[in-house]
Amino acid sequence: MPLSYPYRRHRTHLPRVLAALTATVLTAGGLVGCSDGEGPEGSVDAFLTGWRSGDLNAVGFIDPTGARVPATEVAQELKALTGELAATPPTLRRSGEAEITKDIATAKIRVEWALPGQTTWAYDRPVRLRRAGGDQWQVIWEPQLVHEQLTEGDRLALRRDASPRAGVLDGAGQPIVAPRPVVRVGLHPREVTDVPALVKQLDAAFKAVKPPITPPVDLSDLPKRLKEADPEAFVEVVTLRDEAYRQIRSRIHDLPGTLFPTDKLDLAPTREFARALLGTVDPARADDLAAHPDRYVQGDLVGHGGLQGRYDDRLRGVPGLTVVTTRPGPDGKLAPTGTELFRREPKPGQALRTTLDVATQNAADAALRGEKRRSALVAVRISDGAVLAVANGPGAAGENLAFTAQVPPGSTFKMVSALGLLDRGAVTADAIVDCPKNVSVEGRQFKNSDDFVLGKVPFRTDFAKSCNTAFASLAAQLGPDGLAQTARTLGLEGSWDLGAEVFTGKVSANGPPVEQAAAAIGQGTTVVSPLAMAGATAAVARGRWEQPKLVSDPAPTKPAEPGPQLKAAAVEPLRTMMREVVTAGTAKALADVPGGPVHGKTGTAEYDNNPKNTHAWFVGWQGDVAFAVFVERGGSSTDSAVPIAERFLRALR
Repeated sequence: MPLSYPYRRHRTHLPRVLAALTATVLTAGGLVGCSDGEGPEGSVDAFLTGWRSGDLNAVGFIDPTGARVPATEVAQELKALTGELAATPPTLRRSGEAEITKDIATAKIRVEWALPGQTTWAYDRPVRLRRAGGDQWQVIWEPQLVHEQLTEGDRLALRRDASPRAGVLDGAGQPIVAPRPVVRVGLHPREVTDVPALVKQLDAAFKAVKPPITPPVDLSDLPKRLKEADPEAFVEVVTLRDEAYRQIRSRIHDLPGTLFPTDKLDLAPTREFARALLGTVDPARADDLAAHPDRYVQGDLVGHGGLQGRYDDRLRGVPGLTVVTTRPGPDGKLAPTGTELFRREPKPGQALRTTLDVATQNAADAALRGEKRRSALVAVRISDGAVLAVANGPGAAGENLAFTAQVPPGSTFKMVSALGLLDRGAVTADAIVDCPKNVSVEGRQFKNSDDFVLGKVPFRTDFAKSCNTAFASLAAQLGPDGLAQTARTLGLEGSWDLGAEVFTGKVSANGPPVEQAAAAIGQGTTVVSPLAMAGATAAVARGRWEQPKLVSDPAPTKPAEPGPQLKAAAVEPLRTMMREVVTAGTAKALADVPGGPVHGKTGTAEYDNNPKNTHAWFVGWQGDVAFAVFVERGGSSTDSAVPIAERFLRALR
């Protein structure tokens, strides 16, 4: 750097001035590279600024022997020493004034590194300086200036220690996801003699597993993988749960070249167990790493979708972090020296407790297992609103239709319409209400399924047989928004906080008479989710709506307030009518289900302008369990939704 000397213009000869300057430089031992004046503090401040910027040319350096060290060499060594931390220089500050003893000064500095995970590593270091002449000071450079345990050739490095991921618990506080035995089906390439025959046999065996492996095992690239693999390698084909492997063991165990090492993996009780609700835990994907480079590294386990994704931060905890020293080995690669400079212990994740009941969930999953159409079944405990099961059929492809579907409820909404009509005194259960083949409202024809006619029958019969024309003719007595008001007393359209995304419904209101008639039979613009209808059904059984509960720890911060007490004069006859749906109406297939009386309501919902295109529904309760079944494009509810409900209820016993 340029010399900094007090300079006054004198009238003297130039040669004499140059001679004097030369003598001064020699006497000072060479001040080239000294910091400007302002005492040792100025040199320390210049060093701290240069450390962060990487430009130390404003600072003079010497080594502990007094030999001059070029600033560029110090900058290079400083960058090398800080290793993996070089890209994020520390925050640096001087602590107070330097202490001077003769020509040696010592200043204290504070070094604060911002490490990943909002962690700060801070410590104090002394900076020693030597007077170079007048008010000029040189920094004595040595690796210990960066950290007391560093020596020449060391490099700082970060070691990340994964934290134990916590589990999702069921309503009894037991882990849903737990270590379970698996078998890794693999091949020893050298011993495979007939690849096409082996692939054919494996494919047939995998397709025989019940329930089916989802997604199916793709063996199309297996011949290529075997050809390119080391002859002594283990080529993994698929990892099977132990119970799935045992189904096909006799078919694959003795095939040439097959190997079957066992292991344990963190898994739910079954492959399908509340899968869409729970989500999955997988190694970090490229998009995870790109979106959160400060949070995830390659190999981290990350929650994707469902509760695992929503509560990923809570479940995965905080990884541990250690600052270590490394040193180049003979091959030039950095190797740990065994020295730890800083450690942040990993913090285990916190468990997430739900209200799910394993037996009920297994029954719900089993009931939907054979349904190829998109479908859902959700069950709620009536006594406290706990969600016991959230099942989605294989056709849902990971979508949680049970909570988020937005579909017309069809005739299951007659439960809401009937409650509104009974509550307003517009009708009684025994009042005679005509059920003709057709009824016209503002030019639109409403008809019954298969054009059935009941004639003049009690309202309870219209309900049990699901007469559209009777309800369409009564709709006007609910008024423009009476249906929506009744629906809200059953929790529909509410703001729920249960720890997961949920659609609570949108009910038609203030429409023209034709829309009111359509809404009364669950058509028109009214849309709901299965959970919303299960919650409404539980409210009818209980006599008051309470928000369904799913996540109990951490408890939701803003659960919806309970609804008003339903009037006995309205809700009691409605319960009787819902029982008659099973004993004498559209759900007679459930009449002999063991476990006590079943109450319910079937529903067939048109979803476009073609009356042949319909969704199928059933809502009901038995004992303390209310539930809703939905089958997209399921046609007649008696052919699809009711049989699913029957399988569910029988599996509970």
